[in-house]
Amino acid sequence: MDAYESQDGRDAVQQTVAATGQAPERSLAAELWDWTKSIAVALVIVILLNMFVFNLSTVKGHSMEPTLREKEWLFVNKFAFLIGHPDRGDVVILKDPDMQSVDRQYLVKRVVAIPGDKVEIRGGKLYVNGETVTETYTDIKIEDGDRAQVIVEEGKYFVMGDNRHQGASKDSRIFGTVSEKAIQGRADFILWPIHQVGGL
Repeated sequence: MDAYESQDGRDAVQQTVAATGQAPERSLAAELWDWTKSIAVALVIVILLNMFVFNLSTVKGHSMEPTLREKEWLFVNKFAFLIGHPDRGDVVILKDPDMQSVDRQYLVKRVVAIPGDKVEIRGGKLYVNGETVTETYTDIKIEDGDRAQVIVEEGKYFVMGDNRHQGASKDSRIFGTVSEKAIQGRADFILWPIHQVGGL
């Protein structure tokens, strides 16, 4: 049976199927190209999600105890700070601002003061704008001594670890306030281990 081609080529395929009883096989190259395109699109989506929406982070060290413990997995919401700003109480992931570090790593800390706030540590307690902060997420008074009042600059944040034992946390008491650009996202959930799963 003769085959003829219409404008979109569908009639030619139908005539071929009718004549041979089977559809023409696609070439291996065409199949590989389709798979390559699908994988590339999936990778681009994953990369974009990782850059702008969320990622997973593993807790290292003890500076956020008792809230977070070493080797816990965190769901980090990056989108939150694309449409808003960090707030007091947020647990955030930030680049280590210590320029002396050979290998700059990421830190997990809690935002305790935002731009314009006055921060002071006195008698083992945290004061923001002259008010004592009730820190239900800690289990001990601040042991590192008193700190004179500082005013958080525009676009900067004062962060601290929840572990208030002597020398337990490298935070704004050591490296000063951190810029909003250094903050990579907000830790919203503990994903692992199972018995610790829950919001922050």
